[in-house]
Amino acid sequence: QVQLVESGGGVVQPGGSLRLSCAAHGIRFNIYFVGWYRQAPGKQRELVAHITHTSSTNYSDAVKGRFTIARDDAQNTVYLQMNNLKPEDTAVYYCNAVRLGGNFWGQGTQVTVSS
Repeated sequence: QVQLVESGGGVVQPGGSLRLSCAAHGIRFNIYFVGWYRQAPGKQRELVAHITHTSSTNYSDAVKGRFTIARDDAQNTVYLQMNNLKPEDTAVYYCNAVRLGGNFWGQGTQVTVSS
């Protein structure tokens, strides 16, 4: 059974940092396209960062230069380091792993940026 488990969310002041983790059980991240998505209240879910099986990365314009996605193959975990957080980063963040024949989501972790 495949399970993606996110952690690391919380409440932080503007300008602060958080690191989200997504641990995989039942699949190996290093053969998947893994993305971090977010969904704010009343808005559509959006892709903010992804990492391919070859470790190529890409970011949305909204987070470029502030967020970093990375994969630890030994821990089978993908991280999202979020720096210089802004109130508009407030959302539920989801981890997703996809490849031909498989599409898996985590349960989400809340990030709130507020003073």
